[in-house]
This record gives sequence, C-alpha cells and structure tokens, in this order.
Amino acid sequence: MRIADIARLANVSKAAVSMALNNKPGIGDDTRRRIMKVVKETGYIHRSMVRNDRNQETKQIRFLACLKADIISTQYNTSSFFVALIHGLEQRARSAGYALIFSTARRDKLKEDLVRLEDELPSQGVILLGTNLNPPEIEDIIDVQPNTIVLDTCYELLNTNFIVMNNRMGAYSAGSYLLELGHGRIGYVQSQERIHNFEQRRQGFFQALSENGIKVLERDIISIESDIERAQKDFSEIISKRKKEKAPLPTALFCECDYIAIGVIKSLHELGFRVPEDVSVVGFDNVSESTIVSPRLTTIHVEKEKMGSMAVRRIIDIIENRDSVRIKSIIDTKLEERDSCRRI
Repeated sequence: MRIADIARLANVSKAAVSMALNNKPGIGDDTRRRIMKVVKETGYIHRSMVRNDRNQETKQIRFLACLKADIISTQYNTSSFFVALIHGLEQRARSAGYALIFSTARRDKLKEDLVRLEDELPSQGVILLGTNLNPPEIEDIIDVQPNTIVLDTCYELLNTNFIVMNNRMGAYSAGSYLLELGHGRIGYVQSQERIHNFEQRRQGFFQALSENGIKVLERDIISIESDIERAQKDFSEIISKRKKEKAPLPTALFCECDYIAIGVIKSLHELGFRVPEDVSVVGFDNVSESTIVSPRLTTIHVEKEKMGSMAVRRIIDIIENRDSVRIKSIIDTKLEERDSCRRI
C-alpha cells in the first residue's frame, strides 16, 4: 500500500494525503477525516505514525484554530501574519522532537469538536489560537485539555497561560509618532469585528492623543471590514460621500491592522488622494504585504515567529515538567518607519 493508493481510495490528491499524514494545514477537516478513515481501514503505516525508539507514541502538540469567517477563516493559514506565526511554532516543535497537529474547530461547537479531535488523535497539549475567542470559549477548551496555552489574545482575569503582543504599547507609539510629525487632526480606522487585540490598540492610541490634548472627532472614527478588499470597498464608499460633501479628511489615519491600512491606501489612491502628501497612514502587525503596497506602509512590528516559538517552549514545559504556574507573557512591539507618513 502506497500514498498513491490511499489517494485513489479517498479520491484526493497525493499532496492531500501527505498533509493529512504529517498533520500539516492546507486541507479541510472533512478531507482529513476521509483520508484517515481509509488509512485505518487499510492498515497503512506511514513513517509519521511509527513509534519512537522508546516504544512510545510520537509526542504531539495540537495547534487549534477556531473558525469565524470575519477574522479566522478557513484560509487563515495563508495569511502572512499566521504563516510567520506557524513557522515559529513548527521550527521550535521540530527541534524539541514534537509533532505539530493542525486542527480547526467550529465556534458554535468548539468543545464538541475538540473532544472528537482528541479522541481521534490525542495530543499532550494544545496551543490555542485565541484571536477571536472570549473567556467562556477558552475555558471550554481547557476543560477538554488542561495543558493549554492561548496565543494572540489575553484575558487578565482568566487563570490560564497566554502569549500576546503588546497591543497598547504599539498603538500608543503609533499615536505618539503621528503627533511628533505635527499632525493635529488624526482619524482612527477600526475593524467592525471587535476583538481583544483591537480594543487594546484603541485604548493605547487614544491614550497617546489624550495625553497631548488631542481628541479624535466622532466623524473621524471609521468602522470598516478587516480584510483588504472589503476594507477598500467600505472606505471608498465612506470617503466618496465625504468628498461630495466637501468635508475635509484628517491629515493622518491610524488603522487597527495592516490589512485595513492597505485597503485604505488603495482606496485613497482610487479617489485621487496622495499618500502621504494628502493623508498619512499607519498600520499594525507588519505583515509581508506592507512592504509591497505603494507607498510602503509605516506600521507596528509584531514578533510573530517569536510568539510561536515561545508558545511551543511554554507548552512543552507544562507537559514535561508538570508546571502548574500560569504565566501571561506580553511581547513588546516597535514602530517600523517606512514611506506612508509625512511631517506636517
């Protein structure tokens, strides 16, 4: 029995079989289950399924993402932000002798899905992508797998392990930077989907302006979708209306994430505004696309690979040393100055 035979019986490609057997992302859960069903029925044994020298099962960590279309979609692993995060996870797990299982769960059946996943392929611990999750949902995961560390969000009152970027610091430095450039009227472009990270960024940004006696006008707080195409469409509709009304724009805009910022820059260009000559733009996350857009985006750099690496190191410590101390880690951010802002 070969991989080609498994692919034929499951009616999938050989690449899909390889991803399923090696616990890699890139295929849907239904496809993965269909492949593993064929593997089980045929008795096929792949090298990734062989027991190690100590006659113990391969040590496995599950990376779990909860799908919600507006923030974490089924294609989340193709986003440059999560590609960098996953790279950090994989590098550290491999060097420590652990296999990384990539799994997804539906938000409306989060606990039920994890119970099924753990029953099908048990893990020693879970690294949970908590970007869009609330405390009760995170507690549901911990009920199923106590060895859990939550990545990309943090709830101070929840008794569990978290690793998150310093959102408030990053947005505060963005606001301070625009003030240093002489901008007095600054707009805030936020995501319609409110998550912990965005709320923290909002607090940090508004704190920087408040400390300098600057208030953001209500009309300059703009809510749009958080992916590039929809952000571009939403922002264009709002600004086109203001252009007809001859209402002036702020001289600078802070956007809650780079994908919003890139959509905003594209929209401004389409409407005849120059960036940064007419409007300066700052983003957050420093995704790879921020260096491709013209002008190159000034943004807040997030140590994405470091976050992934730290998560694996911490979960291994929990697994192997039975460390019961809960730790909340915040990784500082820094301003990445490029070409999308100008001095007034």
